[in-house]
Amino acid sequence: MKVTTSGTNARPPRARILLVEDDEPLAELLEAALRHEGYDIVTMSSGRECLSVGPDPECDLLILDVTLPDLDGFEVCGRLRRAGCELPVIFLTARDSRADLRTGFAQGCDDYLTKPFSLEELTLRIAAVLRRSRRTGSEDRALRFADLVLDDRAHLVTRGGTEVVLSPTEYRVLRYLLHRSGQVLSKAQIIEAVWGHADGGRGDGNMVEVHISQLRRKIDAHGPALIHTVRGFGYVLRVEGD
Repeated sequence: MKVTTSGTNARPPRARILLVEDDEPLAELLEAALRHEGYDIVTMSSGRECLSVGPDPECDLLILDVTLPDLDGFEVCGRLRRAGCELPVIFLTARDSRADLRTGFAQGCDDYLTKPFSLEELTLRIAAVLRRSRRTGSEDRALRFADLVLDDRAHLVTRGGTEVVLSPTEYRVLRYLLHRSGQVLSKAQIIEAVWGHADGGRGDGNMVEVHISQLRRKIDAHGPALIHTVRGFGYVLRVEGD
């Protein structure tokens, strides 16, 4: 892994991060580098340790390796989400297939960074996730399109009066589509709006495809298709025939 110093000032000061990584040299490297960036770091080496102790209530973010010696990171994240933990999660992994991306986001992660990566990329993504998690009160009304309603105050999505359960990232993707209904949005635009960084390549593009696919499965199950692909350009929220 290439390590560089980003020098970014975008993060909130003294954010506290839980790092779960079983590779001791890598964990020590990341801990030292992120402390140098101004973060407080708590480290653990296994999934069961993370689940048994639980994330520190003062933590702002969980960085979770996928390949752990006992439970993999996907399972750890899924168990935390099912237990009601809303701590933002970034996966670190060498597994970059679409199936792995789909699994990671389905389990409730907020971002997914594949190895090898630079420290600069990691710190930019950390800053973006922390900004999103601390942004509150920006919306005070429901967004509506056809029979689809997103109520930001209640953090509730319904289609035809039926509740649609979304992950935090799926919710943000849908909110962006609703804000720009009728407009064709490129993958790069969605990445910038939802993840807070520029399109870094194939992995980021796959990330968008995974979330669009999951939104279609959940939302379009309750009525006519609303999310459409415009080949070569991106995605649009519209009623068929408009």
